[in-house]
Amino acid sequence: MTVLIAGCGDVGTLAGLRFSAAGHRVIGVRRSPERLPAAIEPLAADLTRELPAVPSDVDIVVFATSADGRSVQAYRDAYVTSLHTVLDAVERSGASPSRVLLVSSTAVIGASDGRWVDETSPSDGGTPTAEVLVEAEGVFRRRAPHGTILRLAGIYGPGRGHLVRQVREGTATAPAEPLYVNRIHREDAAAALVHLTTAVARPDPVYLGADGHPVDRAELLDFVAGELGVPRPPVADGPNPRGNGKRCANRLLRESGFTFAYPTYRDGYRELLAQ
Repeated sequence: MTVLIAGCGDVGTLAGLRFSAAGHRVIGVRRSPERLPAAIEPLAADLTRELPAVPSDVDIVVFATSADGRSVQAYRDAYVTSLHTVLDAVERSGASPSRVLLVSSTAVIGASDGRWVDETSPSDGGTPTAEVLVEAEGVFRRRAPHGTILRLAGIYGPGRGHLVRQVREGTATAPAEPLYVNRIHREDAAAALVHLTTAVARPDPVYLGADGHPVDRAELLDFVAGELGVPRPPVADGPNPRGNGKRCANRLLRESGFTFAYPTYRDGYRELLAQ
């Protein structure tokens, strides 16, 4: 099969390598694809303004772009405009992919009171950028009604060490009240993309991609500090500006047959910090 990965960044590249290892032809679309590994065919395109030349035999399409910044316009360019571009390019090619998957974010679920959420929870955004993601999901459902949306939690792993760096440098602060955060290791994120497009006969419309063990941010920071052997981060003053966060359940993804290589933040961060 031929796999098209639009937005072949960190997770997209890892997924592409997994697809290739399974014997698939993989095409990776990005502005500057020169650094893609040899197993992924490069296809240069700025998806905000040009339609890539998509082969007519594409059978799997993965849309995994990321925004260049935190502005609403950056999100709109990356998730709405680029999504239309990719779907237009697939239509123009005459391809009839059997699987189309959109990588979204658990941020579309705006709950901030610490409650457990799942795929049935309201997609009400809550922030301007999250509302753009909600809009992108709506575009995807209209244009690819049989497609699958994978909402990823906070991705961590090699090359994604912002939190670790803050703890090591002493600039991290722990919230005074519980603030639940959800994590998924980048290897599990990539594996989930491949799993849902190749190993599930009838995927559900939406999945939450989180390790299923949400953690209070203060506990996570304390764990990282302990592994590094540095002082625990100080506690911030006042209430959390973002409330108490939410806790993401991953039952549906696990019931699809997916097994996490890093089922808790402790598994992933301990390995990351040992490197």
